[in-house]
Amino acid sequence: MVSAVFHSPLNASLPLPHAGEGRGEGAAHAKATPLPRAEKEKKPRTPLDLRAFWMRVLPPFLGFGLLVLVWELVAMNSTTGFPTPLATWQQALTVFSDPFYSKGPNDQGVGWNVLSSLQRVALGFGLAAAVGIPAGFAIGRFEFLSRMFNPLISLLRPVSPLAWLPIGLLVFKGANPAAIWTIFICSIWPMVINTAVGVQRVPSDYMNVAKVLNLSEWKILTKILFPAVLPYMLTGVRLAVGTAWLVIVAAEMLTGGVGIGFWVWDEWNNLNVANIIIAIFVIGIVGLVLEFALIKLATAFTFEEVKS
Repeated sequence: MVSAVFHSPLNASLPLPHAGEGRGEGAAHAKATPLPRAEKEKKPRTPLDLRAFWMRVLPPFLGFGLLVLVWELVAMNSTTGFPTPLATWQQALTVFSDPFYSKGPNDQGVGWNVLSSLQRVALGFGLAAAVGIPAGFAIGRFEFLSRMFNPLISLLRPVSPLAWLPIGLLVFKGANPAAIWTIFICSIWPMVINTAVGVQRVPSDYMNVAKVLNLSEWKILTKILFPAVLPYMLTGVRLAVGTAWLVIVAAEMLTGGVGIGFWVWDEWNNLNVANIIIAIFVIGIVGLVLEFALIKLATAFTFEEVKS
């Protein structure tokens, strides 16, 4: 009997194995294929974009230079002893050489005044966030509450911060709680409004899915509303902290005590204009740091780019 062996055309195209290769012996003789020369070469470095660099550095530098020039011209033409930029800089070196001295309740360094103001802002702003953010979720979630509170918010939001201060003095019988109350009532509105708007802009498809799945109100809040509303809520927080920092300076001018606002008013009574200008820069720098910190916080918790 003659037996025929048929080989597949695919197998015929393959090279025959060397002796011992089927048992794994030929693997030791295999050599790694050398990489192409192009892959070994390093990628060329991206040239430095000088135009983009100067566009980031030059405009702010020119802006500050223009401010100093105008300041110098005003000081040269002033007949009331307005300090020059150089005189203010020398005074700033003296002020910041010992920012935490204390010679009594009405004579303390700028460091203690800034810390006292920040403490009041933190208390008032924290209370406003604890009340305003849940209130915004409730107002945005339920139409009845929205119709109930929207007229009140529209009525009270435009009221000047200083108009709330006498109410705080009357109710709390103290300057410090009155200042905290003023911060609270003025910084709560941005958080309430932005949070409520964020809840109302959640796509209706999300809520329809929640109804189909028969989710509880807590699940809707934590799994659907909170992630969708977070960018709006953080925007409200940014606006609120800026308002709080503005309000505390005005409130401390009227209530007295230790604080950056009181320090400005006290230096005005002493006719020390250089210290007032220093306080203006300190207020601006602290507000800028707070804004930058909240921008970073918003960027870390949202997918969208947050612009200042």
